[in-house]
Amino acid sequence: MDNELTQGPVMKTMLRFAIPMILGDLLQQCYNIADTVIVGKFLGADALAAVGSAFSLMTFLTSILLGLAMGSGTVFSIRWGQKDHQGLKEGILASFVLLGIVTLILNVIVFAGIDWIIRVLQTPSDLVELMHEYLIVIFAGLIGIFLYNFFASLLRSLGNSVVPLVFLAVSACLNIVLDLLFVAVFRRGVAGAAEATVISQYVSGIGITIYTRRKFPDLLKKDRDIRLRMSRVREITSFSALTCLQQSIMNLGILAVQGLVNSFGTITMAAFAAGVKIDAFAYLPVQDFGNAFSIFTAQNFGARKADRIKKGIRVAFLTSMAFGAVISVFVFVFARPLMTLFIDAGETEVIMEGVRYLRIEGAFYYLIACLFLLYGLYRALGKPGMSVVLTIISLGLRVALAYALSAIPGLGVVGIWWSVPIGWILADIFGIGYYLLKQRRLTPNF
Repeated sequence: MDNELTQGPVMKTMLRFAIPMILGDLLQQCYNIADTVIVGKFLGADALAAVGSAFSLMTFLTSILLGLAMGSGTVFSIRWGQKDHQGLKEGILASFVLLGIVTLILNVIVFAGIDWIIRVLQTPSDLVELMHEYLIVIFAGLIGIFLYNFFASLLRSLGNSVVPLVFLAVSACLNIVLDLLFVAVFRRGVAGAAEATVISQYVSGIGITIYTRRKFPDLLKKDRDIRLRMSRVREITSFSALTCLQQSIMNLGILAVQGLVNSFGTITMAAFAAGVKIDAFAYLPVQDFGNAFSIFTAQNFGARKADRIKKGIRVAFLTSMAFGAVISVFVFVFARPLMTLFIDAGETEVIMEGVRYLRIEGAFYYLIACLFLLYGLYRALGKPGMSVVLTIISLGLRVALAYALSAIPGLGVVGIWWSVPIGWILADIFGIGYYLLKQRRLTPNF
């Protein structure tokens, strides 16, 4: 299915490319839940707390590599659409070197600063040993994460989203089996849970590397004409750094809101924790659809197919907004049953607050669907800085409004919940307005 994004029916082509990406992330979410259940059941609450805190840290580190890979993938898609194979091969080399260096730097920092990291995370004294035991193993998986994300991004940029799904599925299933084996059978504790994850990461990372080298030997083989050019490094860096910055801002914004939520006490914290898990499933499909749309647009931008880009924009927005609206209605209607999936039915106050959260924030998923498409659109059209601006508007206003509205007497925590859709809609208005104003320049009739 390589390079089919520049031809064929737009909607069918886009959906066929997006569905494997959506399934892959849904599978990853299911694995995360299974991993939590295994650790909690066999190792207890302390181990679960330690692994949970480490997971947040690894999510942040992974987002750095993922952001760099996504930025590189945009450049790959443009070059593939242009049929500029020399530029593509030089871009692949520049990106691999850049991501490899960043991965090595991250490895040095996290291993050298592991004790400092544990202190910064404000780990309770009785969990310090467990955290250290888990982190010292899990950090070894960064190279595997780098390999998988780099080659998955490369394959997707060429129009192949199925193979990354296959390797992710193998990794997730293997991880669950090894979790049970190392934790429940061999009794290796949190180190065993980390070992299971790291082994699975290397299986998927090395596996997808071997596949890509065999499937596309011409793109990856050594060539006298292909060398590391600073112009390519700068190009890859400009896209990757901004995408990485966007991912980091998103994480920092969420952490800032989490701190405010914590100030309202245990009930609000528990309700928010459950609500966020529901969010992860609810708008994950539109997030992946936005990424697929970005690759579709980048390939056609490289192929100079302006009419196909414009049709793709219309189809993508209608499809994504419709799906977001359906999910919003579903979450609004079934907010209470959804909360009981994560919270015991006897915790009535927590469930009540969670339902209120979902019926405010969850009623507007179509707004975040629009925003994910705008992120992808501007990356694909060579304006990754606009994606950063939209992220700052969305999350910056969300944080500011959350603190301002929650301080109003009689509003309190409801102000935090309302700050989310307000941030989304303001970012959407700005992003759509900018496109309409600059449309001829962004998507010229080549």
